[in-house]
Amino acid sequence: MTLSFSHLGICVSDLERSLRFYCEGLGFEQVESHQVGEEFGALMEVERLRLQSRMLRRDGVTIELLGFEAPGTIGEPVRRPMNQLGLTHLSLRVDDVDRVVAVVEALGGAVVRGTRTTFDLPGTRLDFVYCTDPDGVRIELMDHPG
Repeated sequence: MTLSFSHLGICVSDLERSLRFYCEGLGFEQVESHQVGEEFGALMEVERLRLQSRMLRRDGVTIELLGFEAPGTIGEPVRRPMNQLGLTHLSLRVDDVDRVVAVVEALGGAVVRGTRTTFDLPGTRLDFVYCTDPDGVRIELMDHPG
C-alpha cells in the first residue's frame, strides 16, 4: 500500500484574513488556488457547495484554507478543548516565542497566556505557548532546539 501525507484542511470565516495570518504571520507560501463547486458536494457532504481553496506550504507541510461562499460556515470560532476527540492543534517550532506571539496578535489571532510553559533542562530551555488563528484553531508555538 502506498500512503503519504497530502494536506490538512482548515475551514475559515474570512479567507483574506486567514491568508494574511498564515502567510505573512507564520511564513506559509500560497502554492495553489482553486474554485470548488458542486462537483465536490458529495465528497464534502455539503449541498449547493461553492468555495475558494488556497493551498499553503511551509517546510514540506501543506495546509488548505477553505473559504465557503455557499452555503457559508457553521460553528463558533472558539478554541477546542485539548481532550475533545479529533484534531487538537497545529504545532510550530519557532526561534522566539515572544516575537511570534506579537505577530499572531497583530494579525487577528489570540494568545492563551495562561498556557505559557517553560522548562529549563540541562543544556536546553523549552518554551511553549498556545495561541489561535482568527477562527479559533489552536496553534502551539514551541521554542525547542531541534
